[in-house]
Amino acid sequence: MKKIIPILIGLGMLGWTIYEFAFTSDEVEQADSEAYLAEISDQEEQDMASEVKQIGLELGNLAPDFALNTLDGEEIVLSNYRGSTVMLNFWTTWCPPCRAEMPDMQKFYQNTEVEVLAVNLTDAERTIDDVHQFVSEYQLTFPILLDETLDIAVIYAIQPIPTSFIIDPEGIIQFKTFGPMTYEQMVQVMDDIN
Repeated sequence: MKKIIPILIGLGMLGWTIYEFAFTSDEVEQADSEAYLAEISDQEEQDMASEVKQIGLELGNLAPDFALNTLDGEEIVLSNYRGSTVMLNFWTTWCPPCRAEMPDMQKFYQNTEVEVLAVNLTDAERTIDDVHQFVSEYQLTFPILLDETLDIAVIYAIQPIPTSFIIDPEGIIQFKTFGPMTYEQMVQVMDDIN
């Protein structure tokens, strides 16, 4: 009997050691698995966050979306131009730099695949007829959007006019400038972006 007790104690200790090893190993594996899954989840969240761009007016921001009617009464939604590069220009008929820029913008529109959206600050015009006359005089063929309440001008923080943004096919602002641009400058900006 005295010989059996140390054997039972030895077997008990061996059993306990095996039990501890088996369950501790499972807990460690489970903890490792949970940590790995959490790491993957964090990385996926970071990847998704980097794909979702912040809406704003700085380079690299997603351009604020809007809907405006054209001079012809058609509704234009900026986000509908995803897949195309867009030159978004804010202007008025009475602005001398705007008047100087318009022939170059028309040439740029005709000679490139860039969509031009010219947002007229209509509330700042004397009459809508001034806009019609201006478009006819300069033979503009790109869409003329009417910001009749200046809501879009406020969203885009338009101070001097003209102001232009170049928005890439994903809707991201790649360039912005205050003041008029020549045709050559417009082409150079596109070359720099591409």
